[in-house]
Amino acid sequence: MKPLGIFGGTFDPIHVGHLRTAFELLQALRLGGVRFVPTGTPPHRERPVADAQLRLRMVRAAVADQPGFAVDDREVRREGVSYSVDTLSELRREEPDRPLCLLLGMDAFLGLPHWHRWRELLDLAHVIVAHRPGWNVPLTGPLGELMAERVTDTIGVLHERLAGCIHVHAVTQLEISSTELRQSISAGLDPRYLTPDAVRDVLRDSGCYAGHDAERVRRGTSAR
Repeated sequence: MKPLGIFGGTFDPIHVGHLRTAFELLQALRLGGVRFVPTGTPPHRERPVADAQLRLRMVRAAVADQPGFAVDDREVRREGVSYSVDTLSELRREEPDRPLCLLLGMDAFLGLPHWHRWRELLDLAHVIVAHRPGWNVPLTGPLGELMAERVTDTIGVLHERLAGCIHVHAVTQLEISSTELRQSISAGLDPRYLTPDAVRDVLRDSGCYAGHDAERVRRGTSAR
């Protein structure tokens, strides 16, 4: 079976930067699919602005028309803090004979030593690092040591082995920040071309992030 990509995140909100990264990795690594896993309660950052159900709704809207993309709501359904190692452990039990690939941005990868039971992740999956200009691959410290032991440039290895490799892959640079996107929506600006139209509709209908500018955002984004 082709490897399954696992793309987690708060997606507060999901935007085209997330989607383009996942799409490029789907194609370049010849993945069998990518599962988007919205975080329920994130352990390493403050509580998301949008609640879990609304973020799940936005992710479902974003990926609905793309073959190979799917949504996994297990972290939203799970009680307590969402840990990637728990999600990967569950997926490994469900897919014992299939390679799993955890898709991370370079910023998330650099913070990996702060993750819960982070060294166990490579026992469960490959780690795919989406690399953009301006980010340097670590050469020292625990991540540098891990890179020296586990990095591979060969995509075929990701298909042959179930887990254990690190692969760094360049993706298109789209400097879109969920934080800045929330701020612009709160200021009454239209998120057109930064999110899919289906997500834009959810934002308009829910008034999410708009605050006191909710009605103004609805009027400004009503025409598609």
